Amino acid sequence: MQDANKITQIIIAEIRETVPELADQEISASDAMAELGVDSIERSEVIIATMEKLGLKIPMVQLHGPRNIGELAALLATKTAG
Repeated sequence: MQDANKITQIIIAEIRETVPELADQEISASDAMAELGVDSIERSEVIIATMEKLGLKIPMVQLHGPRNIGELAALLATKTAG
């Protein structure tokens, strides 16, 4: 099982890569992507890239619900556990 903190760092790195204007912004696990200005298409790109790095293949509909980056990381961590 992947550590949620490690997954949080992967998500933040993917946000910075997908949305270059956020490269220098402080981003934490308690931030919501929408509040950071990440639109739904960019959010999908971030999640897909993160899942690829984690070796996960799960339907996006299973990833609705988390309200911030930390909750998303925790959910992905449970998915990596199998």
